[in-house]
Amino acid sequence: MKVIVIGAGISGLIAAYELERSGVKPILLEATDKIGGRVITDEVYGFLLDRGFQVLLTSYPEARRYLDYDALKLKRFSPGAIIMKPGNSFAIHDPMRDPLKLFGMIFSEVGNLTDKLRIYKLKKELAKKSIEEIFESPAITTSSFLKNYGFSDRIIDNFFKPFFKGIFLENELSTSSRMFQFVFKMFGEGYAAVPEKGMGEISKQLSQKLQHTTIKLNSPVKSVIGKEVTLENGEVLEADKIIIACRPDRIIPQLEGQIKPFRSVYNLYFSLEKSFLIQPMIALIPDYNYLINNIVFMSDVSKAYSKNGKALLSVSITKPIKDSINLEKLVSIELEALSGIKAEYFKPVKTYQISEALPDVDDMKSDQPFTNSKLNDYVFLAGDYLLNGSINAAMTSGRKAVEALLLSTQNPM
Repeated sequence: MKVIVIGAGISGLIAAYELERSGVKPILLEATDKIGGRVITDEVYGFLLDRGFQVLLTSYPEARRYLDYDALKLKRFSPGAIIMKPGNSFAIHDPMRDPLKLFGMIFSEVGNLTDKLRIYKLKKELAKKSIEEIFESPAITTSSFLKNYGFSDRIIDNFFKPFFKGIFLENELSTSSRMFQFVFKMFGEGYAAVPEKGMGEISKQLSQKLQHTTIKLNSPVKSVIGKEVTLENGEVLEADKIIIACRPDRIIPQLEGQIKPFRSVYNLYFSLEKSFLIQPMIALIPDYNYLINNIVFMSDVSKAYSKNGKALLSVSITKPIKDSINLEKLVSIELEALSGIKAEYFKPVKTYQISEALPDVDDMKSDQPFTNSKLNDYVFLAGDYLLNGSINAAMTSGRKAVEALLLSTQNPM
């Protein structure tokens, strides 16, 4: 059986791997010159730059299934976050993981004592819920969920909004409460981490599992009609089955306009002589007047992110940007106000404008029936846009697409 997989992102790599496990030798087409899709790390001026601030949540079930954490040499973030305001900063910790932080957490300005007790209560409640139960629960906005749960405006504004804006890449916390509960559960049961040499190592490790897959880079697909895959260069490939692990609306005419636009983000990298956070924690900027949503020194998390002895600072912006030409200058001025370090010392390394950083999914799920992966007798779909925006969902969708494909082969309609 000849199978073509279109798109060498996480979903496509998992699909190719699962096909190999079933005895198929697929062809994997990738439009760009790198495998990984949205999970890629570049090397620039002696720094490792992930394309967009990303982390791996170690409790993801699918990641545990497919990844060798030891080989990735995962570097953990310290649980919690630093809240930064001009002339003031304070932290939120998880005293359940580090009892020494209990006293500091009780007196933290992040919220009142009731808020902190509610965080503990929510963590315990979600620990008892399965992922399936979470995604079957009623869907309201994350903002409504937090207010209904009784959290104060103070902790919502100081912590929940800037923290989850950076995850959901939208500014009103309109994302489904299902996704909030899932992510909160994953943070509670594991750690946020990055591979020692960048998030791209995840894609690299998955590709190294492929022993019988033909990978064709720089092979953008123009269209899929029936069993035929037409490349942009005019070459036509025919297959018995096709898995589309990229935006299908761009290569199947009848799907045009049926997938919502993805959410975007700006990710800026700066070098500095040394870190002013000096710990592997994310810092949140809750002030609405700031462009910056969150910052983290990636070289504090993993020293391998910097090969030149300088500190590497990642800055994320979720707000719409009107003046992208002067963005680096504006951000360095904000960094000066937050840190007290002169703007001129923040040296720009690279700025990423990522227009398709995260799918915008209305009905979020953790799983799907085989029928949802199947477009027709020949074409099957994979991608986190089918479930929820996460590495876990990307892996699930790749696996499900192959299961649907194999089922259709055994039981042709």
